[in-house]
Amino acid sequence: MTEVPSARGAEIGRRIGVGLMYGLFRPRVLGAWRVPATGPLIFAVNHSHNIDGPMVMGVAPRATHFLIKKEAFIGPLDPFLTGIGQLKVDRDTTDRTAISRALSVLENGGALGIFPEGTRGEGDFAAIRAGLAYFAVRGAAPIVPVAVLGSSDRPGRLVKALPPLRSRVDVVFGDPFEAGDGSGRRTRKALDAATERIQKQLTAHLENARRLTGR
Repeated sequence: MTEVPSARGAEIGRRIGVGLMYGLFRPRVLGAWRVPATGPLIFAVNHSHNIDGPMVMGVAPRATHFLIKKEAFIGPLDPFLTGIGQLKVDRDTTDRTAISRALSVLENGGALGIFPEGTRGEGDFAAIRAGLAYFAVRGAAPIVPVAVLGSSDRPGRLVKALPPLRSRVDVVFGDPFEAGDGSGRRTRKALDAATERIQKQLTAHLENARRLTGR
C-alpha cells in the first residue's frame, strides 16, 4: 500500500518556508489569488536556483508536496524532507513509488510541486519532461504555472550558494489550465500533445512574468 505523504507535514513545511524565505529575502508575490483554494492542483515551477522550491513552499497560498531528486535526501535532510511531506524521486528510472505517492497527493485534493524541466538550468521551460502531463491528466489536476525570477541573478557575498540576503525574488503565479484535451486519454500521443500544450502555456506565462516584473 502506498504511503500517503503527510498533509500536516507539508503545512509545517510551508510555515518553515514562510519564516525562512521572508526572513532571508524579500519575496514579491504576484497572482497568488489565481491559485484555487481547494482541490488537486500542480504547481509547475521554473528552476534556475536551489532556493526555487523552498521559495514557492514559503509564498504559495497552499501547502505543497514537491517532487525532489533523491540526491537531495542525504543525512539529516532525508527524515526532515520526508517529515514535511516532500517526495523523493529517482530521475534515472521509472520510480513507481514516487509516482504512486504523487498521485495520492492529488487524489487527496493536495497541491503537487513539479519542476517540469527535470533539473536546474536556465529556468526558461525550454525542455519539459512528459511526467508533468501524465500527472495532470491522470490526476485530473489543473496546472498553475509559477515563475521564480531573481533567485539566480547573482550569488550572495556571505553564502555563495544563496542569493544575496534581503535581495528581492519575484514569484508570479499564473492562471490554472487543463493539460489534457478533456478526453482523459493517457496514450503516448495524447500525453505528447498535452506536453506541447503545457510548454506553450508555461513559456507564455514566463514571458508575461518577465514583462510584469521587469526581470
